[in-house]
Amino acid sequence: MATTDSSRPESGAGLPPLATRFRLGPEILPEQAAFLDAHGFLVFEGVASADEIAEIDGALRRIERLWLDENRRSVNGVPVFWGRIDAKPAVQRFAFSSLFSQTIRQFVHDARFEPIRRLVGEDARVGDEEKDGVVVNRFLNARGSVAPALGWHTDGLRDLFYGRLPLRMLNVGLHLDDCPVENGGLRLIPGSHLQGFASMCFRKPYFVSHRPDPEEFAVETRPGDLTVHDGRLWHRVARSQRSGAASLRRSMYVPYLTGPYEPKSERSPTPAYHHLGRLQRWLRTRAA
Repeated sequence: MATTDSSRPESGAGLPPLATRFRLGPEILPEQAAFLDAHGFLVFEGVASADEIAEIDGALRRIERLWLDENRRSVNGVPVFWGRIDAKPAVQRFAFSSLFSQTIRQFVHDARFEPIRRLVGEDARVGDEEKDGVVVNRFLNARGSVAPALGWHTDGLRDLFYGRLPLRMLNVGLHLDDCPVENGGLRLIPGSHLQGFASMCFRKPYFVSHRPDPEEFAVETRPGDLTVHDGRLWHRVARSQRSGAASLRRSMYVPYLTGPYEPKSERSPTPAYHHLGRLQRWLRTRAA
């Protein structure tokens, strides 16, 4: 139940190549589970239809209009990333998007994703109100963009602040645009989700480092593809080699969580790592 568009040598004993594109069925197959355990990610092809992608795009446009009317700068303590696209204000990172759209909420809770939820555990949940919620990114390599790329990081930074290793958290990413390697996109270090505390803290400067890693793998996706990656992996989003509208890359990430329920509210403080991100975005717009 897998296809591959690469002749790359096998990356682990008995496992298919890293570039393998799996198909999502009613349950996760043993080969898929073993691949995820070893490498920390999976790519499922064609999970969403063109009509569903269009509906999600429409929902994002409605949220953007609402936030523009409200002059909204944060959601539950998490900053809204405002940039400029075609000389107009544009949201480039939607936090907690499923709280503002029934279309998105229904999609991320669809029964087709039950096999992925059970990968984490029978008690796993979609973190609609936790962490940064269901996040939608709009990456664009253009003047005025505050999100042309995203530096190296893991998604366990909050847990690291508390001196504990993060619990397993699977990020489910729906990809809305074609993203071959020249259009930037997700880069990850396979197997780095198995690292210890020191490596997770100090292997790279969080969000600041964009330098390619000799061990990184470029995940190429097509519209409607679904990626699953362990949030403990070191990963980044590379800058597109294209510019302007041709560089647009949109993705929606859904956190699957275990452990204590920790919802955010409008009274929640801004996480420390987002203060660093604000400074980086401000400097980037000044240099544009």
